[in-house]
Amino acid sequence: QVQLVESGGGLVQAGDSLRLSCAASGRTASSYTLDWFRQAPGKEREFVARISRSGGSTYYADSVKGRFTISRDNAKNMVYLQMNSLKPEDTAVYYCGARNWAGQYDYWGQGTQVTVSS
Repeated sequence: QVQLVESGGGLVQAGDSLRLSCAASGRTASSYTLDWFRQAPGKEREFVARISRSGGSTYYADSVKGRFTISRDNAKNMVYLQMNSLKPEDTAVYYCGARNWAGQYDYWGQGTQVTVSS
């Protein structure tokens, strides 16, 4: 069993930065690829970023590439999303998801709200 708890969201202005955190508890947390997704009002949940189990490989949606950085600290069971140069279109609830070897998501966090004002 893995529990994911996101934190770090808030209200910021365009151009500001935020760092989201996802605390992953459970013995097998480090065995999962960890992803960040987001869901804006009235829209479907969309992929933002992924980091491999070791942290050696990362992937980003085109919309955030060059502005967001995903990282993880397996010793602390934490994954982070550093978000720079935020835009109003980044406004969404951000979720952390644990992706297994088959590409399925076994666990999700409850989400943290990010609001970017123009």
